Amino acid sequence: MAHTDDSAAAGFDRVGRGDLGYSPKQVEKFMAAARAYLEDSSAPAVTSHQVRMVSFDAVRGGFDASEVDAALDRLEDAFARREREELIERSGEEAWLREIGQLAGVLRGRLARHDGERFRRPSSQKAPSYQVQDVDALCVRLLDYLENGSSMSADEVRTAVFRTVTGQEGYEETQVDAFLDRVVELMAAID
Repeated sequence: MAHTDDSAAAGFDRVGRGDLGYSPKQVEKFMAAARAYLEDSSAPAVTSHQVRMVSFDAVRGGFDASEVDAALDRLEDAFARREREELIERSGEEAWLREIGQLAGVLRGRLARHDGERFRRPSSQKAPSYQVQDVDALCVRLLDYLENGSSMSADEVRTAVFRTVTGQEGYEETQVDAFLDRVVELMAAID
C-alpha cells in the first residue's frame, strides 16, 4: 500500500513502511506554524533558532528525514534573513552589526584556542565524544572564514560529521553541537 495523500500535501516522500522516518503529524504541524508566520507576521512567531532546534519522533513509514532536514535548512535561512531585516528596520543597521560582532567575537574566542583545547572533555569515561582532530580541523576552517572571509557555507557546518571516540579522548558532543549551532546562526545572519 503506497503512502500518498498527506505526504503529497506536505511535499515530503515517505520512507518504506518498515523504515523509520519523521512523524508526519509533527512535521506537518511545525511546517504549518512556520508557513503561517512566514505569510502573516501577526501569527505566533517562529524563529530561526526554533527551526534549528526542532526535532521529530521517528516512526515507521514516516517522512524522509533527509528531505525534511533540507527543507528545515532552507526555512532556517529564510527566518534568519527575516530576523536580520526586522532588526535593521527596528533598530538600524548598526544594531545588527553590533549583534553580529558580539556573536562573532564570542565564537572567535573559542576558535582561536589551541588544537585539543577548544572544548571540554566528557566527564564519563564511557560517553561517546567527537574526535578532537576532526573538530579542530573544522574550527581552523571556521576561524579562516571569520578572520579572512574564506569561502564556507552554513550547510557545510550543518552537515559536518565527526568520527566518534570514547570518553576523554574526544570533545564533549553536546558542547560542540551547541557551539556549531551558534556558528550556523551567525552564518545564516550574515549570508
